[in-house]
Amino acid sequence: MMQDSPVPVPALTEPSPPAHRTTRDLTKAAVSGWLGTAMEFMDFQLYSLAAAIVFNKIFFPDVSPAIGLIAAMATYGVGYVARLAGAVYFGRMGDRIGRKKVLVITILLMGGSTTLIGALPTYAAIGILAPSLLVLLRLIQGFGAGAEIAGATVLLAEYAPVRRRGLIASLVSLGTNSGTLAASGLWAILIGVLSEDQLLSWGWRLPFLLSFVLMLFAVWLRRGLKESPVFEERADVVDGVAMTRGEVESTIAEEGEHRVDVLAAGIRQRKGRAFFLALGLRLGQAGNSGLIQTFLVGYIATNLSVGRSVPTDAIVYGSLLGFATVPAVGLLGDRYGRRPVYMAFSLLTAVIAFPVMFLIASGSAAAVMLGMVLGLNVGVLGLFSLESVTMAELFGSRTRFTQLALAKEIGGILTTAIGPVLAASLTAVTGSWWPIAVMLIVYSLITLVSAYLAPETRGRDLVRLEDAV
Repeated sequence: MMQDSPVPVPALTEPSPPAHRTTRDLTKAAVSGWLGTAMEFMDFQLYSLAAAIVFNKIFFPDVSPAIGLIAAMATYGVGYVARLAGAVYFGRMGDRIGRKKVLVITILLMGGSTTLIGALPTYAAIGILAPSLLVLLRLIQGFGAGAEIAGATVLLAEYAPVRRRGLIASLVSLGTNSGTLAASGLWAILIGVLSEDQLLSWGWRLPFLLSFVLMLFAVWLRRGLKESPVFEERADVVDGVAMTRGEVESTIAEEGEHRVDVLAAGIRQRKGRAFFLALGLRLGQAGNSGLIQTFLVGYIATNLSVGRSVPTDAIVYGSLLGFATVPAVGLLGDRYGRRPVYMAFSLLTAVIAFPVMFLIASGSAAAVMLGMVLGLNVGVLGLFSLESVTMAELFGSRTRFTQLALAKEIGGILTTAIGPVLAASLTAVTGSWWPIAVMLIVYSLITLVSAYLAPETRGRDLVRLEDAV
């Protein structure tokens, strides 16, 4: 009787010396992470503005203006559905074959689909096929974007020197400002210099087509980037590919070295606690962002007697100030630890929620500006800076990419999809602004409790396979 031959197991070699990365390598990684996040937010902002301004007229012209706007916004929303699928698919791939390879693929998907949107025939040229192709490209764009910011965060955190990890990882957050400002600036120029006929016939295509140049630069930069040193040093990575769970268990059964204990810690730990803590940290930032950057812009323009440009101008000024806020908070986290700074910013956001909303509801343009800028920098960008590094440190290297991507996307969907709708319903029922302040407090307290329950992660060895809790 023949016996089954044993399944071959990758050889367990001695741990390699720490991978060396120069200052030039770190600079390339930082620029790559910033640029990819900037592209993600620019692509989505380009589309959201186009959906509100022109897409209802060129892709859905045979319906009423109101229905056309709804249809255009619906195609915007399908991208968020695809993001969750992308988080799962590319997160697992990034943990298996490396961060760099996945980030090249995601930037190609995002940039390529955005460019092709600018080349789409309109409804007048090909009928119903035009909006169908638009939805398809939005799905591809979202599929790539679902892992982009998580991958960039993981790469930068794993590249950064331990003492400056908070500062370096926070640079990913600056990409959100850069992308939003770039997209808004491009559309402002087009609207300012082109007639409506020019904008509808060819002008709307320019921002999408120009993104091709940015994509080429980003791909070139990432292809020349070295793999994350943490990924290369992982005990379960052999010849650039992570062992499967079965291979790890076979190795543990056959070997008796210290490194086996390291491998066992990565697969035998009960998962879940770190993920839910990270999700709680994410809910505060994403929830506050949905209220301040999305809902309040429309609420102010509709309900207050100030110029329609005041809330959007406030977001621009707040984003510009964010270029100082984000790295400053990153430095505070490096000096005092993640937990105390996280708790301080969450508590501060809760404390200023009613004063901020009182300023906004006063109807004074200056007060609205001050309230929006303050809320954006404390409750959104300050927490985003901390989120970038803390969530990466909470997870073990074996599943860091996957868990971080899922926490970000699930947290974003729960808050940015539901939060503005809930806020609109509550303000309509009460006829007042106070429910918005209450929601800001609730989101911030969720993050405060999560930060309190989380361990201090500053200085954690990111090569460890297991989660921090």
